[in-house]
Amino acid sequence: QVQLVESGGGLVQAGGSLRLSCAASGGTFSPYAMGWFRQVPGKEREFVAGIAWSDGSTLLANSVKGRFTISTDNAKNTVYLQMLGLKPEDTAVYYCAATDRHGIHVLTSRYDYWGQGTQVTVSS
Repeated sequence: QVQLVESGGGLVQAGGSLRLSCAASGGTFSPYAMGWFRQVPGKEREFVAGIAWSDGSTLLANSVKGRFTISTDNAKNTVYLQMLGLKPEDTAVYYCAATDRHGIHVLTSRYDYWGQGTQVTVSS
C-alpha cells in the first residue's frame, strides 16, 4: 500500500516562502507522475503543479507560474514544492498525489494515491 506523507506547511507572511515535501513509501512505488493540489473550505481541490518521474517534465498552474517550483529526489522517493512570493490567496491545505497514468494530469480523478494534506497559511 503506497503512502504519501506531506510536510513543510505552516504560517508565513505574504512575500515569504515555504518548501513542501511529500515522501512516498510502501509497496512497489513506481507511479508515472506526482502532483500537488490545494483546497480551501467550500471549494474544489485544484491542481497546482505536477512532475513526471521519468523525465522531470513539469506542469504548473497559471496562478503559481514564476513563483512555485516542483522537483523530485528520486533516490528518496520524495517530491518537493518550493513556494516563493507567497500570497494570502495561496492559503489552503496542500495535498500531494501520485498517478500511474501516463501524463501529468490536472484532474483529481486521475490520481490514485493521496497524502493527508498540510496546511499553508499566508498572512497579509
